[in-house]
Amino acid sequence: MATEFPAKLISWQKNAGRHDLPWQKSRDPYSIWVSEIMLQQTRVSTVIPYYLRFMEKFPDVHSLANASLDEVLSLWSGLGYYARAKNLHKAAIIVKEAGTFPEDLSELPGIGKSTAAAISAFAHSKRAAILDGNVKRVLARHFAIEGFPGEKSVENAMWQLAESLLPENEIECYTQALMDLGSGPCSIRQPDCSSCPVQASCAALACGKVEEFPEPRPKKPLPNRETRLLVLFHEEKILLSRRPEKGVWAGLLCLPEIGEGWEEQFRAQKAADLPGFTHGFTHFRLKIEAVLARTDSPGDGIWMRAEQALTSSIPNPVRKILSNLP
Repeated sequence: MATEFPAKLISWQKNAGRHDLPWQKSRDPYSIWVSEIMLQQTRVSTVIPYYLRFMEKFPDVHSLANASLDEVLSLWSGLGYYARAKNLHKAAIIVKEAGTFPEDLSELPGIGKSTAAAISAFAHSKRAAILDGNVKRVLARHFAIEGFPGEKSVENAMWQLAESLLPENEIECYTQALMDLGSGPCSIRQPDCSSCPVQASCAALACGKVEEFPEPRPKKPLPNRETRLLVLFHEEKILLSRRPEKGVWAGLLCLPEIGEGWEEQFRAQKAADLPGFTHGFTHFRLKIEAVLARTDSPGDGIWMRAEQALTSSIPNPVRKILSNLP
């Protein structure tokens, strides 16, 4: 089993896997690193245009390190999980100052054990196991592993299994095969078991419980929060403010949050209430209301036209509000 599983995946990947992704054209650690960070919790189809724009602007680690954080966040805007972009920028500065990537890539901000293994496999053919969400699902189904993969004991067992399955050769092909299988035939919903290269030995398929693996995260009700945002115009420009470095939308440009007495605070006249909506985060739901107003006495802050703001480092809910202004 330990040799049959990777051998079948490697053979399948060569014939049916993905071979034309932009980052597959290079063994450059930098370009592979950028792609792996962008692919964390994000679909390939979403990542591709962001990756191409990012690499055009920052083709190497030096150009990324020399850029301002605002430039990086602007290109990342809309991709979400902005801590990834901040860590990418921090890590680029570290690599530039050191003159090279560290031998242990997990020493860099934003690179965990699995991401480090993927970069090492694709850039240097290093024999190391990956264990992202897709791989956890593949292993949980194929070996009928019980328990939520986020639990430490279950995750540790999966790491041991993943390492025991590593082939002696063609680690790049095997690593890509796991990713392709998890995002293709062994997808979260409606898995296509008939296209799976290891269906004959899949324990979950044998017992007719494919979609029951892996076990989901124990459910907890998401708390609800509320905020009210101000779209304040002075002539043709809108007021933005920089979010704190910690918390929701950390470090991004945002519409000001308001409470009672906002009209006096901003010397503003209300024009209209804008349509509200709810935005989901990993750990809570945020109900967002927005108010359109104007002022003839602009105070301190960052003032820019709406079209300029839409190309800046703003969170998706603010982008939604500005894109639908009356």
